[in-house]
Amino acid sequence: MSEQTDVGTGAEAARRSVLRPRRQLYLRGIMAVLALTTPVFAVLYWLALPSGDWPFVLVAHVIVVVATVSGVTSFLNTTITLGPSGVHERGFFGRTLHVGVSEPGEVILVQVYEGSTLDILPQLFVVSRQGRLLIRMRGQFWSEADMERVAEEFEVPVTRPAEPMTMNQVRRAWPRALYWFERIPLGR
Repeated sequence: MSEQTDVGTGAEAARRSVLRPRRQLYLRGIMAVLALTTPVFAVLYWLALPSGDWPFVLVAHVIVVVATVSGVTSFLNTTITLGPSGVHERGFFGRTLHVGVSEPGEVILVQVYEGSTLDILPQLFVVSRQGRLLIRMRGQFWSEADMERVAEEFEVPVTRPAEPMTMNQVRRAWPRALYWFERIPLGR
């Protein structure tokens, strides 16, 4: 899901695109939290009311609601903005990152098998000339069309393996493009 935003006025107005993660994830997350917490807190209130311990349950319930609202806010603020100077990413945990148009050395758009299934999802890796990960987009969160738009922003080659790859194959081909915990094979 993306939206267009005009920045500036008149002839010098620059075109920017703001990309956002898939919105159905937001609804699924809210439904999961409600489905998991409603029965648990209903039982806890039912057990705590006669003994007078319901304030402790209320405090725990408020903590869960605050954590949920914080997660929803973080999700809604996650964006990737495409502009003339490059790509700005605001991650889920609030980290902001700017990648200039000339900074990347390679863009990798690969179809990756999910776990031990035949399901595949696209993943986009924007890596520096030294192979260090700059931006990563996963198919669970971002549409393939949005990944294509990010890939087009940079004036570097886009590597598109012809066949889907396993995580082990991705790990061997581009080890520095993965997060530190994904670099560990763990017997796979």
